[in-house]
Amino acid sequence: MSSNLAAKLREGTKKAHTAAENMGFIKCFLKGVVEKNSYRKLTGNFYFIYAAMEEEIERHRDHPIVSKIYFPELFRKASLEQDLQFYYGNNWREQIRLSPAGQAYVDRIREVSNTAPELLVSHSYTRYIGDLSGGQILKKIAQRAMNLGETEGVAFYEFPTIPDEKAFKAKYREQLDQAPVDDAMGDRIVEEANATFGMNMKMFQELEGSLIKAIGQMLFNTVTRRRVRGSTELATAD
Repeated sequence: MSSNLAAKLREGTKKAHTAAENMGFIKCFLKGVVEKNSYRKLTGNFYFIYAAMEEEIERHRDHPIVSKIYFPELFRKASLEQDLQFYYGNNWREQIRLSPAGQAYVDRIREVSNTAPELLVSHSYTRYIGDLSGGQILKKIAQRAMNLGETEGVAFYEFPTIPDEKAFKAKYREQLDQAPVDDAMGDRIVEEANATFGMNMKMFQELEGSLIKAIGQMLFNTVTRRRVRGSTELATAD
């Protein structure tokens, strides 16, 4: 069965990309306004989300569709552990907490894994392709904004076993297109990918309150006034 799943995902999530980039928290980030406390809370949420996603992808590694996007070199759990140790110290596990939106995201990953494992493709695509696409740009922004050293607190953005990110993304898409997916299933995978963007956006929305408290409403309004046009630095599927 031939599949054009990669193109379908790319086209089907364009609006969601743009909507995510126009969240206040993300617009601030892209413009270099990053507040460490909000950022480390997001990193804590990501730890639980990636741990759940990677555990479920591992569980279904032999599934006819999930197996196509089984790339352990993408896994972020270990890098997030490094970053959390930097931001919170050695007892980071006792300090991090899932936010309500983060909990809903984790719950959804577990649910699709148990009921429709092929939808794990949506979660993998939304997170990892975005991480590969915008990683180096976001790393530099975070380093500059939070005055970090070259290797401090940014392991999340590093893919040491993927020397050519563009070539890897092409390989990932080729694998997607080999998945035994019909049109109806492809539509469901795109729908889940858009829902995943929505779950990410709810997490960003939760963080806006603490960001505004830290930087002030006036600066927040100034930074977020202009709309980002189209998919730019963050989580693009280019």
